[in-house]
Amino acid sequence: MNLRGSVLAVLLLLPVEAPTRAHATVSPLDLVEPVAAYKLYVLDQLQSLVAGTRAFTDAVKAGDVARARTLYAPTRMHYEAIEPIAELFGDLDKSIDSRADDHERGEKDAAFSGFHRIEYGLFAHNSAEGLAPVADRLMADVTELRKRIEDLTLPPEKVVGGAAVLMEEVAATKISGEEDRYSHTDLWDFRGNVDGSKKIVDLFQPLIAKDDPAFAKKVEANFAIVDKVLEKYRTADGYQVYDKLTDMDRRVLAGAVNTLAEDLSTLRGKLGLD
Repeated sequence: MNLRGSVLAVLLLLPVEAPTRAHATVSPLDLVEPVAAYKLYVLDQLQSLVAGTRAFTDAVKAGDVARARTLYAPTRMHYEAIEPIAELFGDLDKSIDSRADDHERGEKDAAFSGFHRIEYGLFAHNSAEGLAPVADRLMADVTELRKRIEDLTLPPEKVVGGAAVLMEEVAATKISGEEDRYSHTDLWDFRGNVDGSKKIVDLFQPLIAKDDPAFAKKVEANFAIVDKVLEKYRTADGYQVYDKLTDMDRRVLAGAVNTLAEDLSTLRGKLGLD
C-alpha cells in the first residue's frame, strides 16, 4: 500500500466526530499524517528484519555458529522496534518470538520455534545442529509478517498506544533478563523497544505539545534519561551482555523505564483515543 492509500485507509478508521475528552484538542485529520509516516517506519523496519533474518538463518543453516551468534541480537532489534504491530498477528508472533515458557515441554517442545529456539541452540549448546528447519520456518514467518503488514491499515489507537506497550513490556518482563536468557543480549532488545517507542512519540510530538507542552517536555526528558542509562552499557560491538549488570544497575534501569512507561500510558487519552 502506498502513502496515499495509507492515508485514505487511516481516514476510514478515524471517528466522524472529533474527540470530546478534556485533553482532546486533536481532530481526526491531524492523526492522518503521523499514522501514515509510522506505517512507512514499520515497513522500513520490516525490510531490515527480512534482510537480517535471511543472513541470520543462512548462517544457521551453514552451521556457522559464530556468525549466527553475531547476527542474532541486531536482527531481533528490528522486530522489537515494531512489536506492538507484529503482535496484531498472534499466530506469527508466537511462532517468531515465543519463549520456552510458552510451551508445555519447554525447550523440548516441538512447537518451540523462532528466534528463541535458535538462540537456545546457538548459545546454550554452541551448536546449529538440527536448527535448519527452524531457520526455514523463521524466514517464512518473517516474510509472511511483512506481507500482512504491507496490507494492513494501522488503527491510530494501536499506533499511539504502542509507545506505552513497548516500554511496559521492558518494565514488566525484560528487566529480569528472561527474554534472551541464553544469549543475554537483552540490552539490544531494550534499545529496539526504546527506539520504537520514541519514534511514535516523535511523530506525534506536535500534537502532544499542542495539547500539553509540559507533558511533552517531561516525556522528552525521560527518554533522554533512559537513553543515558542504556548508553552506559554500549560496547564497540553493540551492548554489554545483560548478566554482567549488577542488581543496582537493573534497579536504575527499571526505575527510568517505569517512569517513562507511566507517562506514556496516558498518551492515548491525551489524544482522545481511549
